[in-house]
Order: sequence, then C-alpha cells, then structure tokens
Amino acid sequence: MGQAKTGTGKTLGFGLPLLERVTVAADVEAGRAKPEQLTTAPQALVVVPTRELCQQVTNDLLTAGKVRDVRVLAIYGGRAYEPQVEALNKGVDVIVGTPGRLLDLAGQRKLDLGHVKALVLDEADEMLDLGFLPDVERIVTMLPAKRQTMLFSATMPGAVIGLARRYMTQPTHIRATSPDDEGATVANIAQHVFRAHSMDKPELVSRILQAEGRGLAMIFCRTKRTAADIAEQLQRRGFASGAVHGDLGQGAREQALRAFRNGKVDVLVCTDVAARGIDVEGVTHVINYQTPEDEKTYLHRIGRTGRAGRTGIAITLVDWDDIPRWQLINKALELTFNDPVETYSTSPHLYEELRIPEGTKGTLPRADRTRAGLAAEELEDLGETGGRGARGGRADARRGRG
Repeated sequence: MGQAKTGTGKTLGFGLPLLERVTVAADVEAGRAKPEQLTTAPQALVVVPTRELCQQVTNDLLTAGKVRDVRVLAIYGGRAYEPQVEALNKGVDVIVGTPGRLLDLAGQRKLDLGHVKALVLDEADEMLDLGFLPDVERIVTMLPAKRQTMLFSATMPGAVIGLARRYMTQPTHIRATSPDDEGATVANIAQHVFRAHSMDKPELVSRILQAEGRGLAMIFCRTKRTAADIAEQLQRRGFASGAVHGDLGQGAREQALRAFRNGKVDVLVCTDVAARGIDVEGVTHVINYQTPEDEKTYLHRIGRTGRAGRTGIAITLVDWDDIPRWQLINKALELTFNDPVETYSTSPHLYEELRIPEGTKGTLPRADRTRAGLAAEELEDLGETGGRGARGGRADARRGRG
C-alpha cells in the first residue's frame, strides 16, 4: 500500500516496476525469457476511478514503456467498444481501465484476465469506496490467485486499510514523506481561504484570474450545473475557459482537457471528476468555487497545483452556510483558517494577498484575450455508445459523480 502526497510521482512509482516485469518480445531477443512465456493477454492491470485519470495513466505508461515497446491500452466507457476489442485481439501487455468497462468486456469474454501477474488499484481510497467496491471485488475474482496487489493513494483512511487486507497477504504500508514537509498538504502550495457571497463569486473569480503570474487555472465546483454555468459566465467575460463534468459527452470532456493541456484555454472549470490524478504542467492556481465535501476532496483538488516540486496557489471561497463544513475540513487538516475573513471582489486585502493589479475589473481586457479558445480544439468523434457504452462509467453515475 503506497501512500504519498498528491503530485509526488505515484504513477511512475507503480508504473516503472510494472513495465519492467511484463514479458515482451525484447526479453526473448535478449535471452531473458523463453518464447513460450510471451502472451497476447494482459499481464498487468491498473484500475482507476475516472476516465480522465485512465487516459493520463495510460499516456504516462506509454511514454515510459517506449524503449521496451510495451503495449498499453486504456479501457473506459463513453467510447466505442470496437477499437478496444480490436486492440485486445492484437495483444496487450498492460491494461489501464475503469471498473464498468472492464467488467463489460470481461463479461463478453473479450478480455482475458487469467494471465495478470500484478494488480494496481490507483486512488485506492476511492476505488474501495462503497460505489466501486462490488465492481472491484468482481474484477479481483477474475484474476489469478497468485499475483501482486498494490494500492496507491494520497489519502488512506483506516477503513480502506481494513478492506485492503481482504485482497492482500501480509500487506506493507509504505508512506513516502519528506522530513521537512509536515502536515497533510504540500508545503509549496500557498493556501488562501475567504468567506465569500455566492452572488459576488463570479466577479471575485474574474479578478483572481487576472492576478500577476497566473498561468493555467482550475476551478472546482460541487455540482455539474454550477460548473457549466461558471464556464459560460467566464467565456462571456472574455476568458478562454472549458468545462469537464458528468453531463458532457466523453468527446467534449476530452476536448476540454486537450485544449487545457495545449494552452488553447487557460481556465478549466470542473467537478471533482477532475480532482484526482490529473496532472497538467503549468497549473499555478486552483480555485475552490464551492467548499469541497470533505478534507480528502480538498487535498486532491489543491493537489492539481504545486506538483513535482513547483509552487502553486490554492484559493477556497466559503459561502456563509458552508462555514461549518469548512471548519471540519480545517480541523481535520490542522490548518489555520477556522474563521475565513469576509471578502468581496472590491476588498483591498484580496488584491494585496493575491497580487491582483490595482484597478482590475471583472472582465478581461480585449488586449489580453490571446488564447485560441475551446472551439480551436477539435472535437473528436469517439463513437459514443449511448445505452451500452454509458455503462462503462456506471460506477461514476451510481455515486452521482461528475
């Protein structure tokens, strides 16, 4: 069970050993393996909670596995079945997938899990949460009894450790921490918490987005409706923004994330579907437009910045009626923001603390509108399957996730 703070490299922590351990054609050529050890069935399985994280882990493993020519395949819902089945038929070494689509393909006998030597549950606390647990258990029963099982997450509550013991024999809990970095949050993220009025928040956020040194920004909302509304409002105010939430088709979700990675949009408004594992270089600001559900969600949200040793800024806007919820988070993480200061879009301390130039208004000046925008990023036709394909993310839907 591997535990480390967000942004410290867990993906390659499990990814590199997996890529080394699968038997590929290069091993036979070098005399390290016999030809009969080669198989077209997957030898390693990484299970992740969201489609966005599935894509990202796959891309990281493809990059790292290039030298050995390891075949890595992403399997998740919202996409057509046929290309995934075709890739499985050709042969795959490592599979990264969401529970729903993995079960669908295994149930149709298109996916053979009988040769898996290593199982990884990434974001394990989420994977073992009630919504995913039945799916994860069904997947585990399809795997060989003799295998290595690894769980990775930034947060590992006691209940999860108890559940993990059902899948593991004599598990070892490894926590990777820096001796000079105490506390649950990463030290190089500057945190700001303000008590804000919901009517003033769009104006407030528009001014924060014009702070000095602001690179890419992620804005987190609790509901899909709020995320869609804020993305639209920011576009009207001149910002190049995109949205990622559960009411969008998979093609639109991927279009927004690609545009964000490519710099065509510099503001991504999202629900917590994008709070875990998403790693985009250059994210300087994370704004919690609505208070997170709990301290775990807070940690994962703000962990989208300050990654891999860089610095970042996290801003949380707390509504009056969310103060009790925030105080629970503050206490759990031993932060110093128990009574957030009342803040408006005109408050001098906001400008001072976040380095917002004096005289900044709630609309981006035309001279600063240099990004190409979401429309400049191609919307890919994924052959979205509606009825059957939508089941690929059914665990997400069951828990009402974005």
